[in-house]
Parts: sequence; C-alpha cells; structure tokens
Amino acid sequence: MTATGTLRVVPLGGVGEIGKNMIALCYEGDILIIDAGLAFPEEEMLGIDVVIPDITFLKEGSGKVVGVVLTHGHEDHIGALPYLLHDLDAPVFGTPLTLGLAEAKVREKGESGSVDFRPVRPGQRVEIGCFQVEFFRVNHAVPDTVGLAIHSPAGIVVHSGDFKFDQTPVDGQVTDYHKLAELGRSEVLLLLSDSTNAERPGYTPSERVVGETLYEIMRTKRGRILVASFASNVHRIQQVLDAACSLGRKVCVVGRSMQDTVAIAMQLGYLHAPPDLIVSVEEACRLPAAQCVVLCTGSQGEPLSALARMSVGEHRAISLAPGDVVIIAATPVPGNEKLVHRTIDNLFRRGAEVIYGPESGVHVSGHGSREELKMMINLVRPRYFIPIHGEYRHLVHHAALAREVGLGEGQVLFGENGTVFAFSQGHGRIAGRVPSGQVLVDGLGVGDVGSVVLRDRHQLARDGILVAVLAARASTGELVAGPDLISRGFVYMRQSEELLTEAARAVLEVLKREELDLRDWSAVKSVVREVLGRFVYERTRRRPMILPIIVEV
Repeated sequence: MTATGTLRVVPLGGVGEIGKNMIALCYEGDILIIDAGLAFPEEEMLGIDVVIPDITFLKEGSGKVVGVVLTHGHEDHIGALPYLLHDLDAPVFGTPLTLGLAEAKVREKGESGSVDFRPVRPGQRVEIGCFQVEFFRVNHAVPDTVGLAIHSPAGIVVHSGDFKFDQTPVDGQVTDYHKLAELGRSEVLLLLSDSTNAERPGYTPSERVVGETLYEIMRTKRGRILVASFASNVHRIQQVLDAACSLGRKVCVVGRSMQDTVAIAMQLGYLHAPPDLIVSVEEACRLPAAQCVVLCTGSQGEPLSALARMSVGEHRAISLAPGDVVIIAATPVPGNEKLVHRTIDNLFRRGAEVIYGPESGVHVSGHGSREELKMMINLVRPRYFIPIHGEYRHLVHHAALAREVGLGEGQVLFGENGTVFAFSQGHGRIAGRVPSGQVLVDGLGVGDVGSVVLRDRHQLARDGILVAVLAARASTGELVAGPDLISRGFVYMRQSEELLTEAARAVLEVLKREELDLRDWSAVKSVVREVLGRFVYERTRRRPMILPIIVEV
C-alpha cells in the first residue's frame, strides 16, 4: 500500500556550496539529519573561525529530530556536530572511525558527556524513528565512508555519501556494487549524489597512485621529507607510513589534528605501523636527514598550522633547511589558494624543494569524476534525482549528466540550501523554502557576528578608527575638556598632529555654535560623527570609523 504522508527532503547546507553539508528528511513529525558539517570562512569574513549551517528550521518545532547519521569523518560532514548537539538531543549513528573522529570534535567543545553515539557497520540496517537506514560501503579519502539507503514510508532515498569508484583501494575495501545494483532493482524514489567533480571528465585515479609516487620521491631524495596532508586522510597517512617503513625512515607526526587522527585511527585499527616506526619530534630532529619523514598539517596554508609555521621559521621544534623536500599532498579548497601559495613561496625562500600541484602525482581526489557519477545513477536507477555536495556550477553539470543517462526533465529536481523537496504517493516537486544560510562562529560566540559586525570589521581594516573623547560636567552638561582625538589605523599621530588639531577645532566650533547639552549623548554623538566624518573625508578621502566617547565629571 502506498503511504499517504509526504516526505520532505530539506538541504540545510552543502547544496550550492562546498562545505557545511547537512540534509534533513522529514516525515510526519520525525526528522532524520544526514551529516552536520562546517565550512571554512571566506577571505572577507574577518576574524571568523568556522561557518556552520543555520538550524532554525530544526529548532522551530517542525518535528522531532530522531537521529543524526554521519556518512564519514571529514570536517565538512562532522565539524558542526558539537554546535548541533548543543541545541538538539538526538542519537548519532556512524561507522567506528567516523564516530571516533566525531567524538573528538564534540569532546573538544565540551559537549561529549551526554551524547548517545551508536556505532554501525557497512551492511547494517537500523531503525531510526519511522526510517530504516541501511549503510553501504563506498570509497573516499577516509576509511569507513558509507552511503545510505533510507527506507521511508514514502519510498527509498539513496544518499551516495562522498564517493569514487576505486578498483584498488588502499585498504582493499571496494564499494558495495552489489548493494547499489540491488537498490536499483528496488524502485528507488530519490538519489542524492555527490557533485564535487561533475566538471571533471573520465574517472578519478586510485589512491594507490599517490602511494607509488610518495615511495619514489622518498627513494630518490636524500634529504628530510615533509608531507603535508589533510589530517583526516587516513589512507594517505597509511601510504606515507608504508613508504617510510620500506625505505628505513622514521616518521614523526606534527600538528594537533594530525596527531589526534593518527592516535584514533591506530587505536581503532585503521592505521598499521611497526611499534618503532613513529618517533617523537625531538628524536626525529636528532636523526640524519635521509632517515626522517615529517607528517604534518598545513596543506591548506592555515596560518597557525605546523607547515605554515615552519615556512616562516616559527615552529618550536623543526627548522627547514636547504635539501629538505616538502610534499603538499592535497589541492587547495576553494578560497584557500592564496594561503597555500603564500606558504609555498615561503618554503622556497627557506631553500626547501616543494612538490605540489596536480601534475606532481602526490594527490588524487576522493570524489568520482563524470563517468563515475553516471555509473552511480545507472546503478541506482532512481525515479527522481537531486544533485548535492557542490557549488552551483557543479550541480548544473551533474543535473545535465543525469539527463544524459536517461532521466527526464521532470525527474531531475534542482535547488539550493533551504529548498523543500516534497514526495507524496511517488511524485516529487519543489514545495517552498525554509530558513537556511550560514551561522558564523567567532571564538566562543555562535551566531553573534552578523553582517553589521562584519561591515564594521571591514571598515576598520580599510580605513581605521578615530576616537573623539569629550569631558562634560555632569550637573550642567557643559564641555569641560576635549575633544581629544585618538587615531588607530587611520593616520600616524605624530605626522598628522596638525590634521587632528584642525579636526578637533572643527568639532569644538560646531558644539559651541549649536549650544548642545552634552548630557544629551545621542544628539552630541550624532553631531560629532557628522562633523568629523565630513572634515576627514574632505581632507583625506578616507572614511574611518568614528567613535565619540563622552565622559561625565
């Protein structure tokens, strides 16, 4: 019998952008969340640490969150979990490595005490509210990545996870093609599929290609080898360990996130190394260069990362020297290109040889290219298809691929974050929007920095600040002293004393002429801002932030 209720599929992040992946499936009061990721701030987001999805829709009482399902352990899929669990109470399902990495993130934010983590294995099926969720293995840059077959009363929804079809994976665990084909014979209602490489033709090379390249570099270079990679790329880390072991080199791990990942993956059995292979940083510094490999963070040029500190000579233990070989085994995440290039320039300045870029063979994508995306659609054979996990152009290209392999125009549904896709009695449509967007995290503040604060930060960065201090008699409101002008980031005080003296004089003349009562703070501040702003712009063509301060004496 066909269910009469409506299944709503609502992407809250990761659709039309790279990062902060989160999708909600809603059916008659039950809400299942797939992933809870973060994104890194864009260059104009001054002072922002990370960006997370807006979960207003989940908090406003539209239903009960019955569970959170994680597809894998990358930060763009688990990084927002601590913030989500701060506001919502729900069990979290994931494979052992994914939950190990997620629990470390949650513990770091002090939220882990009451979290209900429930480990699952590929091939397992669990009941979560009105949904039954099957986990099937797919290949990606981190082990234990899964796709999802979600059996809802309205039909089967398949979520591909981040995937590629690697025929020779490092851990020997290939994608569960049998399950995908089985699902394709089961009348899948909807496929949600990774669009990251929808512009890239052909097939994505196997991760083993990187291992062969790393081995050859270590074999032919006599200097110290430094490898920077994503901390969560456990397959890449394993291949560094394997190559170093084969060539008689010791490995030291530098960078907190890399150390945490190695420790968790070792403990859970996802990384394997002889007991004496990994050494401390102090011991590594005493080894001959030809016997040392440094595995570190910093592949994205993060200013506080281990590699970035080494590139400017500020790392506490490791100093680069001519003859060192630095391998950047990653490609820049969109928006990080300048940081990465700056780090590479600094590495070259210190005399290191730097191996980087797609032509070097030290990195392959963890996402499938166009032919693999077509294969996923052909295996699953969905009635409806929604491209997810990609910027807008990736979604457009992926939608075109779906049409190429035979899906009709009405079968390909297209939207962005906040779009509500509704499925009822086997029919799909777009049924409106819900609040969505981005929440900015700055230190301990979550969502307290908005467009107004960012605008002020840009103004401060661009033109500086000018503070005008006035002292007023509390009893009468008369001006006692000032205005004294203090400048930061606007003009250099000693060289611009005449300018600031004239500006103060202009403010004083207006205050006397207007005969303002300084106890009327609002009116006085408005006048000071207007006079100073006009005077400064006429003289300098700059618009510093003007901050009047009135002190009562």
